[in-house]
Amino acid sequence: MTPRRVSFHTLGCKLNFSESSTLAREFERGGFVRVAPDAEADICVINSCSVTEHADKKCRNLIRKLHRRNPGAIIAVTGCYAQLKPHEIAAIEGVDIVLSNNDKGNLYERVVELAGKGAARVYSCETDELTSFFAAFSSGDRTRAFLKVQDGCDYCCSYCTIHYARGASRNMPIAELVAEARQIAAGGQKEIVITGVNTGDFGRTTGERFIDLLRALDGVERIERYRISSIEPNLLTDEIIDFCAASPKFQHHFHIPLQSGCDRILGLMRRRYTTAKFADRIAAVRRKMPDAFIGIDVIVGFPGETEADFGQTRAFLEEIAPAFLHIFPFSSRPGTPAAAMPDKVQPAVATRRVGELEELCGRLHGAFCAAAVGTEDTVLFESTVRGGMMFGYTGNYRRVKAPCDRRRINTLCRVRLGGMDESHDLTGEILD
Repeated sequence: MTPRRVSFHTLGCKLNFSESSTLAREFERGGFVRVAPDAEADICVINSCSVTEHADKKCRNLIRKLHRRNPGAIIAVTGCYAQLKPHEIAAIEGVDIVLSNNDKGNLYERVVELAGKGAARVYSCETDELTSFFAAFSSGDRTRAFLKVQDGCDYCCSYCTIHYARGASRNMPIAELVAEARQIAAGGQKEIVITGVNTGDFGRTTGERFIDLLRALDGVERIERYRISSIEPNLLTDEIIDFCAASPKFQHHFHIPLQSGCDRILGLMRRRYTTAKFADRIAAVRRKMPDAFIGIDVIVGFPGETEADFGQTRAFLEEIAPAFLHIFPFSSRPGTPAAAMPDKVQPAVATRRVGELEELCGRLHGAFCAAAVGTEDTVLFESTVRGGMMFGYTGNYRRVKAPCDRRRINTLCRVRLGGMDESHDLTGEILD
């Protein structure tokens, strides 16, 4: 009998990526063959995102595309969009299963028990309390693995639906996460990205501390690099900064959401810090790690954001000079306080502001990468090969390219960094 084929389509964050990989392993253990997203499949699993309206639309378009391409395939949708709007998804032609985040761990058995295509079944998306923890880590997909250490969020920012889609902050015990890190190491991956919805809030379930998790993971053999995927500025303590500066495994790479460089707008967003606090955290990182890559999230066009407010954000970003900006136009999400706020910003104005910050990002990122020209660093090369060149990253996340040598893939190589191209990639001459 020919094994059934399953494809996975992951939208959104690193957390979803880790969960999709874990689901895929369960299907493979059950005798399914995992195929590429664009291949013909008997089962198509979509792990959805709902951080913006664009994310919702992307999921709907993907469902229709998969159904047109392969009308006989079972289509199962899970993730945040499925949690928030299950019946909207169930009404789309071709959908067979809609499964909540709370029930994601049961996806395999729900699919297996399905006799064939028919009316969409919606499972436990009406639950008021999201309390389960779906343990997850990625494997076999790339050089680095994503380890989910935390889920949910208690912050309730005024623009965000994630606390509705993911529930309250919760986590697995440190001992179990260390065991998963050892599984990753046994699979041959050298780098782990520690991920969650609000990663630094780790410990709500078990009473443990995030810094204790970092120390425990630091002792896992054969993992040579760790990165913290994102951490709120109010949770980035001096203790965490000192530890990352001293550890040879934890990289000088921080992703810290700002959202606005204007204190008035931060207040409307219900963020838990001021620009002064944010600047203090950036300065604390740079005192210990002057070479640190600092990536920042920014939302423009929030309701009530004036030209003067946006000017404050732009000036603040110029002042703190991060290495990269992740820029998002405000997306009104139904049911959030921000959706009812007055003084909406016109889309054309938000688009212009995005463009201004993208230009700033280009300058900042270019300057950060150019500063390394002529120096030596260590690069972990990945399996991506384009035009005869392989690519990898330094510890502080400068991307480096070198002539492809497959023996070097998934190995740490000492390189001399040469010129920078228009994409800010640096050429690397391998020294060892």
